[in-house]
Amino acid sequence: MQICLHGFVSGKVQGVSFRQCTQDEAERLDLNGWVRNLADGRVEVLVEGEESAVRELEVWLERGPERARVDALALEQQPVQGVTGFVIRR
Repeated sequence: MQICLHGFVSGKVQGVSFRQCTQDEAERLDLNGWVRNLADGRVEVLVEGEESAVRELEVWLERGPERARVDALALEQQPVQGVTGFVIRR
C-alpha cells in the first residue's frame, strides 16, 4: 500500500548534511518526495511510497544523520500525490 507523510524535523538539523542524507536514505528505500530547509531552522519533508519503506524512513528521521540532533519529528499522513524521484528543494 502506498502512503504519503508530510511534516517537520526540529533540532540541530541544518548544516549537518540532513537533507543530503535524507535524500540518500529515501533513494535507498525507493521512496519519492522532497526535503528542504526552512528559515526557522527546521527541515520540511514529504515522502511517499510503500508503507513499510516510508515507516523505515520515519524511524531514520527520528535520529537523522550522525552530526544531527533531532528534538522533534511531526509527520502527518496526506493523500498520495504521485511525486516521482526524491529531490532536495532549495
